[in-house]
Amino acid sequence: MSDYRGDYRDDVPAYLTIRVTAQEGPIAAFAEQEAGEAARRYPDLMGVGVPEFFHAREREAGGWELYGYGSDTPQGSRDSLGSVFRLRAKEAEDAGDETARRKWMAAALRMDREVVNEVRVRGERFRIVRASRFVRMGPNGPEPPRPSDPDPAEVGEAYRVGPRTKGFVVDPVTGTGLSDGILKLDLIQFVGVTPGAPQEVREEARRAIHTHPGGVLLPAVYMISERVDGSWRAHNPGASDSTPQGARDALAHWLRVMAPFTLRLSPEKVAEYALIADRLDAKRSNVATVDGIRYRVTRVERLIRIGPDGPEGPRPSDFDPEPPVEVQTRLLKEQGLWREEDDEPVQLSPRSLELKRLWEAEEARRKAVREGRGKGAQG
Repeated sequence: MSDYRGDYRDDVPAYLTIRVTAQEGPIAAFAEQEAGEAARRYPDLMGVGVPEFFHAREREAGGWELYGYGSDTPQGSRDSLGSVFRLRAKEAEDAGDETARRKWMAAALRMDREVVNEVRVRGERFRIVRASRFVRMGPNGPEPPRPSDPDPAEVGEAYRVGPRTKGFVVDPVTGTGLSDGILKLDLIQFVGVTPGAPQEVREEARRAIHTHPGGVLLPAVYMISERVDGSWRAHNPGASDSTPQGARDALAHWLRVMAPFTLRLSPEKVAEYALIADRLDAKRSNVATVDGIRYRVTRVERLIRIGPDGPEGPRPSDFDPEPPVEVQTRLLKEQGLWREEDDEPVQLSPRSLELKRLWEAEEARRKAVREGRGKGAQG
């Protein structure tokens, strides 16, 4: 009989670790209590069909650092990563390092013409990272924001709040609270595809459970859900905001601008929708009912799957309709649709002019609100 006194955790890969630690401070304790309550009130998990994609850099100290805003397509994140490379090239140029400038610029140009999900530049490794999204469901619908969720922005100003993922380190070794640890365990075992998803999507989701069996939770985001014919669904599946107020602002903007445009509302209906938006702003409400449709600000959980070589990248079945920018330009030129900058300006159609009018009216309204708020603060 062997006398083994080692710790069993020494044999467990880091990506399979769920490290639960005590969360210090009264706010953390309150958030932990809310998370436990949410699990009881909203016990069912439901996948949101559109994942989110980030560009990330591997850290020497361990883990992968996210650069900030996510995108609803892999190509959106590839384009953002190309911008990072251009910024690095400019910094190298300012520092007088021509070799570094050429390396970073070559990487940026490669992102413009190729579909690249991982690249090494000057010893650093970058990757496009996939985050699955989920909502908690209960008998009365999806989970709304929690009282402890950060919501600092004024009405109409949530776009000024940056993403909570900027600088976030994806590392399974980082400790988490008990409730988040349980949620993480649930999510990494959860396929999380929407009902009726194509077979390819379902197979890749099941495969990911085995290829990337670990996971890291990202800070929650918020989207608008709508109840139609007795069922809840995402109002705009690809959109989410870093704060509850961001989601409220998005709904109010839809009521004032996009609904009148897309639904071709009558003047009376336009005024009715604007009044509902005004009430939403005044009460900072998480719910609104419009023409029999119930809208709710919904809390969205996000998980990045982790495997032996780090975070999961895009899946072949992920929606990725746009090619790299150079490929787009070439295709447009071949189709005769490309316009040079010195060409005659595009003439807007009557429908485009209508959208422009609605947009400008909303911008003028927001400006007046800001100015009124400023005068009130001075008084």
